[in-house]
Amino acid sequence: MIEDETERIDDLGEATIVYEGPDGDAVERTVDNDHIAYFQDHWIVKVDEEAEAADDDAGPSRSDSDTVRRIPAQRVYYVERSVEEFEEEVKTLKDQVQSFTEDLRSKFLGDDGGGGSDREPQRIEVEREGSESESR
Repeated sequence: MIEDETERIDDLGEATIVYEGPDGDAVERTVDNDHIAYFQDHWIVKVDEEAEAADDDAGPSRSDSDTVRRIPAQRVYYVERSVEEFEEEVKTLKDQVQSFTEDLRSKFLGDDGGGGSDREPQRIEVEREGSESESR
């Protein structure tokens, strides 16, 4: 029972990425969500070394390091991720927007985050060149 709960905690879902391979054909790869990321206009995908070794018998296996594949964003057709991962990404984006908004409020309004500024709005009269007051 403890093992089942541990597996559920560790299971972050899967992601499937479909991209154009070097030969121009579509390549589909499914990995754990924590083995794929978007960074600097590239999708970075951890490569399953056992599957790669089966495809390429000439290369030695590197068990002491991870291998990643960088896929340029313009070659990616789509990426599908589990709902849990999507919800976490949306929450992260929402938190970033709120933080940015609070920073702007603090800089421009002098608000300390207490729910509003005590300052009254100030009315500023602006005169245009050639306004009616000059022509009278």
